[in-house]
Amino acid sequence: MTNPLQRLLDTRDWLMADGATGTNLFNMGLESGEPPEMWNVDHPDRIRTLYRGAVEAGSDLFLTNSFGGNAARLKLHGAEKRARELSRISAELGRDVADAAGRTVIVAGSVGPTGEIMAPMGALTHDLAVEIFHEQAEGLKEGGADVLWLETISAPEEYKAAAEAFSLAGMPWCGTMSFDTAGRTMMGVTSSAMVDMVEGLPNPPIAFGANCGVGASDLLRTVLGFVAQGSERPIIAKGNAGIPKYHDGHIHYDGTPELMADYAVLARDCGVKLIGGCCGTMPDHLRKMREALENTPKGPRPTLDQITSRLGAFSSAADGTGEDDTPKRRPRRRRA
Repeated sequence: MTNPLQRLLDTRDWLMADGATGTNLFNMGLESGEPPEMWNVDHPDRIRTLYRGAVEAGSDLFLTNSFGGNAARLKLHGAEKRARELSRISAELGRDVADAAGRTVIVAGSVGPTGEIMAPMGALTHDLAVEIFHEQAEGLKEGGADVLWLETISAPEEYKAAAEAFSLAGMPWCGTMSFDTAGRTMMGVTSSAMVDMVEGLPNPPIAFGANCGVGASDLLRTVLGFVAQGSERPIIAKGNAGIPKYHDGHIHYDGTPELMADYAVLARDCGVKLIGGCCGTMPDHLRKMREALENTPKGPRPTLDQITSRLGAFSSAADGTGEDDTPKRRPRRRRA
């Protein structure tokens, strides 16, 4: 039997995903350094509000509040033994909202990176990574998630470990990486290398793509890199709402709803099938994105010049495909 997401993908030209988790929760009162996953227990009403905001804005799919819900991340807060529980509850809350929507809405169980460096460079072994991801996957499965959604991954080894874990859980999945360093992930993966990796997995995702990164222009340049490889697998784009700016002690994203509407249409015309936002993307952005997708006829695949003229300049001249594009490593960011 096919899963609900696959059925939608088989019958629709595009699907709209959700926006930011962290940005929306910070606006609800989440404090810096506070693990959002604890709100699944402490403030379930606010998490339902988060989910409903995406659904009411037109999202066909939303991610659960479980991005940092693995044991490695929760250990920083002394809650590593609660990984399965917190992930389960995040999906249960999502199931309640999706089932009350009056239409098919996909609950995607968010799985973020462990925050550890994989061996041989770091201490995280493949087997331990599989164990960590498997535990979280089982919790999301128990809570009623339709699919698992791996996101903001930088290392191919971690992506592969998650794929193995999701196979053990018997769950369909999607997976994105973050291309935030001159067209590559922090660990040096290019768009073409990601396609090769995905197509070579024993348990490949339903859909793959990019999320977060720098800005919407850079993300669509990466998407065009995916398209150039000729994969027929559905592509995901979840770009940030503009560029982060520090103002009055807070991070703000400068992307307007109108800019994100342009981004959504350009993403669709690039060949993306699952279109959403990442950091800074609020329900107002999503509403404009949905409206634009429904009312703007499909156009030809945009050029790089057309992308930058609509969304702004690229953050770097390098697109991650050249021999001299090897990035310098930076600390890993948390998805907002």
